[in-house]
Amino acid sequence: MNQPALVVSIHDVSPLTQERVDAILQGLAKVGITRVSLLVVPNHHHRAPIASDAPFAAWLRRQVTAGHEAVLHGYFHKRERREHESPSTRFFTRMYTADEGEFYDIGRNDAQALIAKGRDELTACAGVEPAGFIAPAWLLSEAGEDTARALGFAYTTRLKTVADLPGRKTLPTQSLCWSVRSAWRRTVSLGWNQFLFRQLRRNPLLRISIHPPDIAHPAIWRQIVALASDAAKNRRPLSYRDFIEQWRTAG
Repeated sequence: MNQPALVVSIHDVSPLTQERVDAILQGLAKVGITRVSLLVVPNHHHRAPIASDAPFAAWLRRQVTAGHEAVLHGYFHKRERREHESPSTRFFTRMYTADEGEFYDIGRNDAQALIAKGRDELTACAGVEPAGFIAPAWLLSEAGEDTARALGFAYTTRLKTVADLPGRKTLPTQSLCWSVRSAWRRTVSLGWNQFLFRQLRRNPLLRISIHPPDIAHPAIWRQIVALASDAAKNRRPLSYRDFIEQWRTAG
């Protein structure tokens, strides 16, 4: 590709987070980022079904018309705890993701049901069929990935990779993201993302992943805007769909 790319994504988009997502989009637009991947949760924590929310559907259609991409982001964004889980499973699903690793160890049948249902609801809501499926917290089981591929999705992402599903190609590229659940996490996030931004300057793709609570923390939000603005000076802002298409064309 002739010009390095920047993909900014907003996670956990739903009727529960719409107001904050709007504010994030407005802030990004001020620094020239007008093409973003919106990771939509069809029924966020079982409390916000997009299929029956006409105002949210109208809002999402406006965003897609404006050039943003709607991406399927799990279904409930919630994983129920189970008995006799291993220490590693408890760490990733409880401490690391606060019980939101919905597709961490999902089986094929459950993945098929949730991804197909979510795709159909998002298509009806956004007016376009989603090209991407991204699991909550980027935790996607092998069965979940195989199911997304079988259902015709073009790509998925994990924290450190972007994958062309039909082409079975993976690009190493770690995403910047912030953890704001405690003061120490916010402090560590600020230092880590500044370091990571410098390390990834030569990468053909820079990813910046934003979560709705980020905008409520001034230091975090200032850094996000500053890094996005700096990156946009010599990178082309794209959606993930755009990037995958260009990546395929480039061979």
